[in-house]
Amino acid sequence: LADVSIQGVGPFQAAARLGKVDVCRCLVEELGFDINAGSKIGVTALAAAALDGKMAVVRYLLDNGADPNKKDDAGSVPLHCAAKFGHHEAARLLLSRGASVDIAYFHGTPLHIAAYYGKASVMKVLLEHHADVSEVLGTPLIAALSGTSEGLPESISLKCVKLLVEAGADVNSTNPDTALVVVTTYGLTDCIKYLLKAGADPNIPNSHCGAMPIQIAASCGRRKHVELLFPLTSPIRTISNWTVDGILANAKSKHSKPRDEEDDGNTKIQLKLCGEEAVKRKDYRGASMFYTEAIELDPTDATLYSNRSLCHMQMTEVDMALLDANTCIELRPEWLKGYYRKGVALMFLKEYKEACDVFMAGLKLDPGNAEMEKALREAVEAMKKDHFARKSFKPSD
Repeated sequence: LADVSIQGVGPFQAAARLGKVDVCRCLVEELGFDINAGSKIGVTALAAAALDGKMAVVRYLLDNGADPNKKDDAGSVPLHCAAKFGHHEAARLLLSRGASVDIAYFHGTPLHIAAYYGKASVMKVLLEHHADVSEVLGTPLIAALSGTSEGLPESISLKCVKLLVEAGADVNSTNPDTALVVVTTYGLTDCIKYLLKAGADPNIPNSHCGAMPIQIAASCGRRKHVELLFPLTSPIRTISNWTVDGILANAKSKHSKPRDEEDDGNTKIQLKLCGEEAVKRKDYRGASMFYTEAIELDPTDATLYSNRSLCHMQMTEVDMALLDANTCIELRPEWLKGYYRKGVALMFLKEYKEACDVFMAGLKLDPGNAEMEKALREAVEAMKKDHFARKSFKPSD
């Protein structure tokens, strides 16, 4: 029974996520299930219960020796699960039973996760337990702001930002950019106002292109933001008419000039290098932003789409990863990497037949490629298991 798995989840994890305390008790006390055993993808029953905030199950498992710091295959722990879905009571209980408040995986610490998804209630609990607000895989402050790029309302992001600043977060930390650079790029008016009041320095430039926040605002034609930043920004020598109108006119004139291909090429190289460094730090969100800016300069470079596809996969943004992989293949149909990226995304989506086809297409380009051969074997095996599972669970007539 312990070996049964449907889509990577076993009966113990399923019972925990559904909040079935009696079933969990039966599995542990009568059938001898290991309370810390993971599913096929390493998810423990405690993580499954924390995911949906099933407090009775969380408490039972902890009372019976469940390890709150047991990682799944991706490196996440139950506290990450509670943080992502805003279950502050579960987070508080986990912390009281020994959960590490700053434990990290590639998405960051629990505080990063809660900030990114706008879960202020969990953030309060984590901050009460002295969660680190400094630079670890990018600051939680940047995570709170980055959530707006995925649809998080600015009002919720601002609430999270205030919690972090009040807890001592450095508003002028650069990793790689300041919070003010980020909010100006995203066009978040209320966040700009708050950060300026909190002491954000508008004279710290964008880390890779050197543009000040006021220049970023002007380049986007956001007059209101230019007006907010103007009183605290030191005059820039390259802008002769240092007025709000002059700054906007300067930005407009730059957009109307022909692009310098050599400058664009150098900037693209720098952005690509910055992206590679961010990937080494496992800052996949930051890396994807660098690759996106590089793509804007050269939308025909297939390697940029391949690299960004990798970042999207690491952040489990599978649809975006698949889109970039398809673009990569369109641009360089003879290049193996695009097929590999697409196949990986399809495997995650459990589209095993399509993944087999893609890996096979890639293998035809390079018949001796060991990585592609291994991927194809895994896809074939997954397709067989999926077929068997569907057949086994088909209702009888």
